[in-house]
Amino acid sequence: MPGHSRGLPKLGASAYTGQATIQPGQGMFQSREDAAEQLAGRLAGYRGAMPLVLAVPRGAVPMGAIVARRLDGELDIALVHKLGAPGNPEFAVGAVDEHGHALFTAAADRVPQAYLDAEIGRQVAALAARRHRYGHAPADPADRIVIVVDDGIATGATLLTALRLVANRRPRRLIAAIPVAPRETLAEVTAVADEVICLETPEWFTSVGQHYQDFRQVDDDEVEALLAARPHGPEGA
Repeated sequence: MPGHSRGLPKLGASAYTGQATIQPGQGMFQSREDAAEQLAGRLAGYRGAMPLVLAVPRGAVPMGAIVARRLDGELDIALVHKLGAPGNPEFAVGAVDEHGHALFTAAADRVPQAYLDAEIGRQVAALAARRHRYGHAPADPADRIVIVVDDGIATGATLLTALRLVANRRPRRLIAAIPVAPRETLAEVTAVADEVICLETPEWFTSVGQHYQDFRQVDDDEVEALLAARPHGPEGA
């Protein structure tokens, strides 16, 4: 197996030091689209810089499409997936990228290594199938302004894995854009990205979905369609 890291994050020389920009919220988001429009407004300063917008599938891909379109940027995906806990796959004990590099939360210390290895194998196979289905090679983030978009974070494992994957490719600037996160998790993200845009940091946090009126599932068909029509830069370019 490729390298695994228990604890979040351990990125060595590729880590960034950044500051979080926190916008006090006005309550729940109506939908992912609503959250994406708000994020795009906060990111307006990058319009004209041809940013590469990497959305974390699947939920953040409709958001990434909006952000990329508003910023005249290029849309692609950061193929990562959380590692679910035994008996509770929605609770992340870590995350893995499509190359098999994994990061673990403190909760993984209570999970047998054999289970973690098997879960990594399952998720890497699923990511390989997803990459094949989506049908294109990943965009190169080297020396580019890169904005990684997620629909929210709880443990942060998935987003941190995505940021780690991108950081290793040496972007010019690395930005994390998320609608909502717990304050303690957000502190970990600021250690990885040059800049963090977060719209909501509620004092009490139980799940990402609680902050959306509409938190419908996004399926592979929708992601495939969005990527097929994805923005590649300024209209007419």
